[in-house]
Parts: sequence; structure tokens; C-alpha cells
Amino acid sequence: MCALAAAWLLLISTPAAIAEGHAFRTASRCASNDSASDDSASGGSASDDCLRTVGARIDRTEDVRGRKTPSYRLYVVEADGTEGRATLGGSPSERPAATSGADVQVTYWRGQIRYVDLAAGRKYSHADPRDDYKPVATAGLAIGLYGTGFLWCWLWMALHSRVAKRAHPWDIGLPFLAAVCLALVGAFAPWATDDMGAALLLVGEATAVAVAVCAVTAVLLRRRRRGDDSIDVPPVVPTEEQHFPGRIVGGVPYAEHGTHLLAAPGLLATTMGHPGVAHRRAVPRTLTPLRVRHPYWSDPSPTDLRGQAWVLECEDEGVPVLIVVHRQHMPWVLGALTPRP
Repeated sequence: MCALAAAWLLLISTPAAIAEGHAFRTASRCASNDSASDDSASGGSASDDCLRTVGARIDRTEDVRGRKTPSYRLYVVEADGTEGRATLGGSPSERPAATSGADVQVTYWRGQIRYVDLAAGRKYSHADPRDDYKPVATAGLAIGLYGTGFLWCWLWMALHSRVAKRAHPWDIGLPFLAAVCLALVGAFAPWATDDMGAALLLVGEATAVAVAVCAVTAVLLRRRRRGDDSIDVPPVVPTEEQHFPGRIVGGVPYAEHGTHLLAAPGLLATTMGHPGVAHRRAVPRTLTPLRVRHPYWSDPSPTDLRGQAWVLECEDEGVPVLIVVHRQHMPWVLGALTPRP
């Protein structure tokens, strides 16, 4: 959906808005206002593609409510009695001021007032099409880059899991953060530049910087985590029953039985999410803990706790068994598996 929306906005809507803005910038003055008016009345196209400027008098102004930025409507009356209306930014009292009864010059293009020449200067209306592409391009770039970020995260994990043994929280967090930053750059780029080409160039430079930063950061983080990945965790024997999320994985009958673990002195059991006695399944005393480590990409079952999880490698009569819990609960697991005197 993100790709379709971004493609529509960037490949269809944005070029159309850019083309209209370019047509306005390059439009020439009408040969004669009278002939332009005649052509418009007869269905001709002279007033559509040329700039028609006429003298008018300000009839009244009216504040526009409901907008985040202040604006007002300017009502004008031409010499022949024709009424016109334009929405301008700011307030009538701001320079250049719009005072009722004042004479002004209004310029039409394709049937709308595009700017007004007041006594103290020119003011463009909200119908000015020169920057109409910017909101569309902002949405297209932000959605496109954000959606591409998810694809980047998927590719990062797919490639990284093949060459890296240990799973780190930054495996997903780093590329996702880069994608969010690029989406923000994409949303900001059209407003910080004068044309779409410069905006795309800015996004390209930001993308190159993001890729370089991610690559360097990944290399540095990987070097810091080389060597033995065993974790020294002192066991803590629970003084009372402790109930917490966790999973047991392996080719044993009690594996994958529940979503929670229950630890007590001399007892470790799996439960179905609550500590009821009927739903417990005790771990046999043949289960022997070996070492605590971080999660691996090759672990047979993922866990929602991967970012904060530790894994206890065990053996049960030669069968490998993994116990996955939150790192703060691992001492209780080790304490529960400690043989009682």
C-alpha cells in the first residue's frame, strides 16, 4: 500500500502539480484584457493560458477561521461591476495592507485570482500554483521512504541473520531508525529546496549518509560483541512462587506447553498464562542448565522478548533444551533449577 500510494503521489500527482506551476511561471501577459475577456465569454482559451490583469477596488475583507495559519478573503469589484474573491495569507492589517475602498490590480490565470498588487506591494493568493507540488511531494517522499524502510529492515535481517550468529536489538532498531530519519528528511526536502530536482538530490545525499552511518555503526557494534557470548548470572532461589512470561523450546514433552513459567524453590514449571495448579507442568529434575547467553538467529523459536531476552541452554538426557525469559527473570530460573539439599 505504501508503494502504491507513493508511486501515485510521486509519479502522477507531483508531476501534474509541477507542470501547472511551470505553466504559471512561463505564462505571458494577455495581448489585451478586453479581447481576453471576450475570448473567455465565448469559451476561448486566451484567458486560460495568459495572465489577465485588471483594475479593481477592495470591497471588503473577511477573516478565515479554522486554519492553522491566519488568512483572509479579499473581495474586489472591477470597473465593470464584476466581483472577484481571493484568499490571502496573514491579516488585512499586515503589510502590504488591504484596506476597504483601496484601488488594486488583480491578476487572473485560468479563471482564478493568482496575485493582487496592493499599494505597498504584491501578495500571492492561496491559488498560487508555484508550490502546489510541495505538499504532494512531501507526502509521497515520506510515505515512500518510510515504506522502503520496512523493506530495508527485512533485507537487513535476512542478510544479517546469515552472517551473524547472535541477535541484537539494534539489528532491527538501527535500520528502522534510519528509515524514520529518511522519511523526515523526505517530508522536509521539498520545503527546504526550490524545485523537485533539488529535493530529490537532498534525499539522495541523506540516503547515502544514512547507509554509511548504519554500516559503520554495525561494524563497530559487531566488533564490540566478539568473543564468548556467555553471560554470568548468579542464581537466586525464589522465596515464594514467581510467575512470569517465558518459553521452553526443544524436543521434550514439556516444551511449548505454555506461555509463562513458574519458579519456586526446587520447582520450575510451565503454565498457560496463569499460576493455577491444574495448568502447571513441572520440568523434570533431569534438566541440567549449561550456560546463559543472548538469543541467536538460529534459535528454533522466536520470542516477543528477543530484545530483552536471555537464553538458558540446557540438556535433558542428551536432548538440547532452551529456556527463553526476560533477563531480569533468569536468576529465578537458575535458582529454581538449583538442586535442593
